[in-house]
Amino acid sequence: MRSVLCYGDSNTYGQTTANKPDDRYPHDVRWPGVLRSLVGNEWLVIEEGLSGRTTVSDDEIEGSEKNGRTYLRPCIMSHKPLDLVIIMLGTNDLKVRFNKTPGEIAMGVGALVSDIKSMPAGVDGKIPEILIVAPPPTALDLKEWSDVFLGAQEKSRALAREYERVAEAHEVHFFNAGLVVNSSDKDGFHLDVQAHKDLGHAIAEEIAAIGWPEQRD
Repeated sequence: MRSVLCYGDSNTYGQTTANKPDDRYPHDVRWPGVLRSLVGNEWLVIEEGLSGRTTVSDDEIEGSEKNGRTYLRPCIMSHKPLDLVIIMLGTNDLKVRFNKTPGEIAMGVGALVSDIKSMPAGVDGKIPEILIVAPPPTALDLKEWSDVFLGAQEKSRALAREYERVAEAHEVHFFNAGLVVNSSDKDGFHLDVQAHKDLGHAIAEEIAAIGWPEQRD
């Protein structure tokens, strides 16, 4: 069985677009769960989503645990050996308090890729395959989050281009989620149920397209 780590923020965690008691979609609704249903017993799909997670920044308001870089290393070492690591982060870096350009956010993703490559976390001590997923742009209307994400609409539309550039520089795989899903109009930056389904299917196709050697024993 191969293994894939899905490392992301609230859109990997499965944060709902509407208020619910636990604010989270069920396992089989969020996109890693959809992916799990598609790949079956051939893959172990490991969900590692955290609401508010950034690429490399501490969050003085929501807490230092939101820093995606400080948790990445122990997380990977806990789950190794891994065949594939999927990174879908960057939306929270668009918050105005971080004051980052799209290029700087992409550089943060690049730092995570470098960290993964520095660890012998793949099978037989090799580097796992890495897939960078650019999050879909925010909606133009971010509702009550408009002040928190002030200016994010334009920046979010530049992320895919910057992420692709970083992926090419690091020679890793890239996918633009904005090609298949949109952020929900309900809150402006989370995925609705249909988007989770569509993204799970798209990621399954991207994994298959990587091309894998014969299954090991």
